[in-house]
Amino acid sequence: MSIRANILMRVYIAFGLILVFAGAVVFQLCRVQFQQGQKWRDMATKMSAKYQNVEAAHGNIFAHDGSLLATSVPEYTLRMDMLAGAVADDKVFNEKVDSLAYCFSHLFGDRSTREYLQLLREARNDGNRYQLIQNHVSYTQLKQVRTFPLINLGKARGGLLLEEQNKRILPFRELAKRTIGYKNSNGVDLQGNAKTVSVGLEGAFANYINGENGKLLMQRVPGGAWIPVNGGDAEIAPKEGADIISTLDVNLQDVAQSALMKQMVTSKADHGCVILMEVATGEIRAIANFTQNKNGDYVETLNYAISDAAEPGSTFKLATYMTLLDQHKIDTSTLINVEGGKMHVIPGYEKYTVTDAELDKFYQISAKRAFEESSNVAAAKFVYDHFKDDPSDFTDALYRFHLNEKLDLQIPGEGAPLIKTPRSRSWSKLTLPQMAYGYEEKMTPLQMLCFYNAVANNGRMIAPIFVKEIRRLNSTVERFQARVINEKICSDETLNKVKGLLEGVVQEGTGKTYIKNPLYTVAGKTGTAQIANGKHGYGEAKKHQASFCGYFPADHPKYSMIVVINDPKGEYLAAKVAGPVFRAIADRVYSSDLEMNQSAPLHYVGNTQMPKSKLGNRKAVQEVYSKLNIKPLYASNTTALDTSGGVAFESVNYHKGAVPDVTGMGLSDALYVLGNAGYKVTAHGAGAVVNQSVTGGSLIPKGSVITIELQ
Repeated sequence: MSIRANILMRVYIAFGLILVFAGAVVFQLCRVQFQQGQKWRDMATKMSAKYQNVEAAHGNIFAHDGSLLATSVPEYTLRMDMLAGAVADDKVFNEKVDSLAYCFSHLFGDRSTREYLQLLREARNDGNRYQLIQNHVSYTQLKQVRTFPLINLGKARGGLLLEEQNKRILPFRELAKRTIGYKNSNGVDLQGNAKTVSVGLEGAFANYINGENGKLLMQRVPGGAWIPVNGGDAEIAPKEGADIISTLDVNLQDVAQSALMKQMVTSKADHGCVILMEVATGEIRAIANFTQNKNGDYVETLNYAISDAAEPGSTFKLATYMTLLDQHKIDTSTLINVEGGKMHVIPGYEKYTVTDAELDKFYQISAKRAFEESSNVAAAKFVYDHFKDDPSDFTDALYRFHLNEKLDLQIPGEGAPLIKTPRSRSWSKLTLPQMAYGYEEKMTPLQMLCFYNAVANNGRMIAPIFVKEIRRLNSTVERFQARVINEKICSDETLNKVKGLLEGVVQEGTGKTYIKNPLYTVAGKTGTAQIANGKHGYGEAKKHQASFCGYFPADHPKYSMIVVINDPKGEYLAAKVAGPVFRAIADRVYSSDLEMNQSAPLHYVGNTQMPKSKLGNRKAVQEVYSKLNIKPLYASNTTALDTSGGVAFESVNYHKGAVPDVTGMGLSDALYVLGNAGYKVTAHGAGAVVNQSVTGGSLIPKGSVITIELQ
């Protein structure tokens, strides 16, 4: 091959390789542009811009009378873009930065003026476009910040950037805190991963309360920080959550917690609970739970009322006697020998001895007297004698009472009941007589209360409810009513007999000294159960659980209630430990409820002034006046006595879309009216409203904060 041909060959090869490389480049360009283009465009967008969730304001939780139990108030994180228009201007910045530093220091008080000045200057020198100024800033503070030098030049020029969060507050603080619920950011899921867990009503109705999050467009700036594109305004506005109307009563809840706390401290108990329920509706009016922490203080951490399934003790005897009476095994007059409160129920099995706490003087007594004095011997002997040949007749009756089923509550965490049957693996010859007086079975306090409530409700067993209504923008979204578990748990004849037994406990039996009240009748049953003490079991270092479950007034039941106190120190008998709590709560409820068949005596006094009334709900005022036999007049708000013997008050009207005038109202009415109108409220003082920050009738955006002063 000649030299020329060799050179040409090399040129052709080189040129061919160049063409191949160029073709590969063109091919790859086309592949990236058309086949993978969207992928790379999305990646570029993610690296320079992203959407961030904006948490929606949670809905409010109200008591059944409209009192506010839980609400959300806005909190802000303040940042500054140190390259914003006016901030980047040397002349403007140097003129105003000293004043701005002074204002920050004076408002927040966490740094001196010099420290704030240094922070602002260093951030500007570094070109920081997302400098943190302060966390947890209230709306009131934010309004002041907007007037500060430099910042008051506007969003674009002043450089103020906001991050809004919602802070959950409980206006009544510790009242029903565990039942209302909260978020626990230290929770874990089933796999052990960190997870935010919501408990109580907050968790059970999260789909309603939480609302829908909005979207905020964030932009990546040099330095890697992400800042809002539009100064903090969400591109997709969050949708506020719905409101929950609970069944709780603030006043009754306060009474229940105070009474329980007093006895817990007196008894130095480990934990305890109380539940107050309306008989006809199944609505829970009060529920309190206390447990002793390491410091010896009593706090509300666990909802024992719904979760603590334990051996109930003698309160279970209601189910025992109902079964015996309904199957005509005994009558209330049937006599039984309790042998001084100690006997061997099972012939030939002398290791098993049943004892009574305070029946050492009794021998031949009636079934009614045995129930009133809470004889374990009588209950065990009755059940063993009549059901030893076929124990399933007894356990089947308990299943017909639905005592083996959960109540399917509106809030999570219900403990599972345990009612053994002869088919249970742990069934023994001791099981049947021990079940008769409340051992070898488990029920939660609320499950036991539900059973007693059925007796008070003429045999109709219903599941308790904690929430009766969901509202959005003051319109009802959903209503809840108690689920009927059993229309009739037993015959009317049996029902009347067990009612007599329960009344006898308080009138003549174990509850006579500590629970009986001459003004109204109470029906119920004491329960003292020995509980396992860790590794010691039921032997050494005995522990007890004291309880009382019943209803009142016995002749026309309106409320049912259960009190359970675990491991009281010293005195442990139920009548002496749980009884005073029941009595204290029932007394307060009865004295404050004008519908409980009270005949109020007339008291003649010499004053000429009618009762003073605040502005508020007209229907509620009329109801109060009617109960007091006072004629309401619809004129001006004055307490002067008029010639027709009535009290004059003003009917308050509201205009849709405008700020309501709440001057003259009490705190609960003012919160209710402004809350329903869509505004957030900050209150100062006590008494009646004397001033509000936004005049009634003004037009301002919903969600704005209105400050009210009370005197």
